[in-house]
Amino acid sequence: MPYRICKTFEVENGHMLSKHPDKCQFPHGHSRKVECVLEADALDENEMVCDFKVVREIMHAFLERFDHALCMNTEDPMFATLQAAYGERIIGFPGTDPTTEVMAKSFYDHLTAQLKELAQSGSTRYPIRASLRVVKVRLWETSSSWAEYFE
Repeated sequence: MPYRICKTFEVENGHMLSKHPDKCQFPHGHSRKVECVLEADALDENEMVCDFKVVREIMHAFLERFDHALCMNTEDPMFATLQAAYGERIIGFPGTDPTTEVMAKSFYDHLTAQLKELAQSGSTRYPIRASLRVVKVRLWETSSSWAEYFE
């Protein structure tokens, strides 16, 4: 049976869903919770799946980009206008609406890629084993609604 850990983050984030038939097509925000679940078949030499600090370091700067930012489909007619006005606070999702499902996958992909890079780098401060796996990323949109992505 594998060991699992979960590191949780919170971020204030907005999005607009241009394909949505109702109110969600307009800019709106969420107090999001991000849960990152990792697992390993055995504990490392420090008796851990992975140091929580590693997960925090990987995700902090990435999530900071989303804090008080508006995620948009790059094909939305207002994308260029809003990006010109607000710069990096407008995050484009090429040709797709940044639904909570889509965002969960992007967070999963980032965490997975960064862990793989750390494992390959041979870092000695916080060694990451190649066998460490990201189980899933769950992204809460509201206190009663979430989406998750896993492979």
